[in-house]
Formats: sequence, structure tokens, C-alpha cells
Amino acid sequence: MPEPSKLSNSLSGSEIEKLAYNAVNENWFEYPITVYPHHTDYAGNAWHGAYVTWMEQARIASMKSIGIDFANLVAIGCDLPVVEMSLRYHRSLKMGEAAVVKCKVQNLDGVRIKWDYEIQSADQTITYTTATVALVAVDAEKGKIMRQLPATVKAAIVRLAK
Repeated sequence: MPEPSKLSNSLSGSEIEKLAYNAVNENWFEYPITVYPHHTDYAGNAWHGAYVTWMEQARIASMKSIGIDFANLVAIGCDLPVVEMSLRYHRSLKMGEAAVVKCKVQNLDGVRIKWDYEIQSADQTITYTTATVALVAVDAEKGKIMRQLPATVKAAIVRLAK
């Protein structure tokens, strides 16, 4: 199994910090989406599960932007399953609409990482969904909660939370 230090693909702390700075806007990472027909119900409204998929895509892209590739995380035996989720649908996205999924780390408590989300119109004048998701680091081989995050992951997440 690779060492946790190889997780960030040998990026230094300053390189990770620079990537994180470039990836976020006021601590929000922004991930653009478009609502395609396969995301919608028969009325052309975005299906409720699509929002969860978009949030996960944004979270994975956010982590990758600071040097944490999820495939590498899994390769070292660390998984981050969702353990808690709260969503509020304010307004439906419609087929063909463009939007932005914004995500940021709300807090890091041991091996529990809490993320905030907002899905907004491309011009950010309409809020479609707000959510909070909690993840917990799990040893993939043992299926048990880890005692601590790998050091490089923790350092990167702390930078995202600033």
C-alpha cells in the first residue's frame, strides 16, 4: 500500500495552499453544471437525486484542486463515506439551465468533515438548493472509522476550511 505522504502527488504545503487559493472564491469552490435531459423527470424538472450527484462531483473536484485525488485516497485505504446529509430544495432547476455548485468545508472535527453546499444560477442570483453533508474517514480494508486522517489529507482539508 502506498504511503499517505504520496497522496498529494508530492505537492509541497505551499503548492497545495496556492492551488486551494486559486480554486475557491471566499472559501467556496465553484463547479459549473448543466441540466441535461437524463437529469430530469418527465416535466423537465431536475430529479432530486441529481442534486446529490452534482454536490459529490463538486466535492471531489474541490479536493482534487488541492492535490487530493479521490482514487489515490482509496488506494491508500482511506474512504470518505457520507454519514449525514441535510438538503433543502428552494426551487427546481429546469432542463437546459446552467448552474454552479458551490461547496466549502464547514469544519473538520477529528476524522469528521462537514461540507456546506449551495446550488445557484450561473449568475448566482437564484438559490436552488442548500445542503450540509458530513463525511467520516474509514479504513477501507477494516471497514472501521479511522483514528485520524492521513497527514496530507488533514493538512489540505484544513487549508480548504480557512
